[in-house]
Amino acid sequence: MNTLIDTINYFLLITVELTVLFIGISAAVALVLMYLPEDKIKKWMSGKGVLGNVVGTIFGALTPFCACSTIPMTLGFLNMGIPFGAVMSFVIASPLLNPIIIGMMAALMGTKITVVYFLVTFIGAVIFGIILEKTGWSHLVKNVRLKSGGSEKKEKIPDTFTKKIKVSFLKAWTDFRGVLIYLLIGVGVGAVIYGYIPEDFILSIAGPGNPLAIPIAAVIGVPLYIRAETAISIGLSLMEKGMSIGAVIALIIGGAGMAIPEMSMLAGIFKKKLVGAVVSVIFFTAVIGGFVFNLI
Repeated sequence: MNTLIDTINYFLLITVELTVLFIGISAAVALVLMYLPEDKIKKWMSGKGVLGNVVGTIFGALTPFCACSTIPMTLGFLNMGIPFGAVMSFVIASPLLNPIIIGMMAALMGTKITVVYFLVTFIGAVIFGIILEKTGWSHLVKNVRLKSGGSEKKEKIPDTFTKKIKVSFLKAWTDFRGVLIYLLIGVGVGAVIYGYIPEDFILSIAGPGNPLAIPIAAVIGVPLYIRAETAISIGLSLMEKGMSIGAVIALIIGGAGMAIPEMSMLAGIFKKKLVGAVVSVIFFTAVIGGFVFNLI
């Protein structure tokens, strides 16, 4: 009975925390994006050298898109003639540096973990974007075009700050309703892990002493991942049970970056070899990031 009560208390506490974080972060990001000079960002992404990759990574980090929004925007960038490398940095950064992931990680796992996670994934997105362009992967983009009236249509931005705040929270609430079931699933799984899975079991297969725990966690993250809200809550409970921080981070990066729905949608605009390259990039980022965390 005590275990059941602890499990229920954990479920309720994390659910409330994630709800407040999700709505607050989503509203703040929606408000910031209303002031973001999108045309200038696209111009900066078209710049020569590393700057385009850095701007592409920053824009990917600022946009809390799901795959259904990331993919059309990626296609739009390519159709505009923005350099392939900058677009790939955006594609890699968008799921990994999602503001929801960063905000939740900072609140639940601490500032140090979040800063290192941000640096590892940011640098990875920039470097791998450059590598994919320099090694000639751009020819593996399919010859597809945006349909008229599609995702490039801009929403009308309110003219006053008060109206912008209202619209931001309405959008946050709408987004929250769409992910609520996934959040509850993630917290539920995390609560069961927290309440019923023995620490010795977690330590034996994913503790700091197992060097294979990190790559295994990166792969396991793919089928486990549903939304960022799911990955964070599961990772938190595993970490509290003794799973190494490196393995937890590898699970989050692997799940967030190699989500099956997003990879399926990428296959609509990229050839299979390029989709495989993206998966490999995310996997190596997860593994490298995991070992960096364990060293720190």
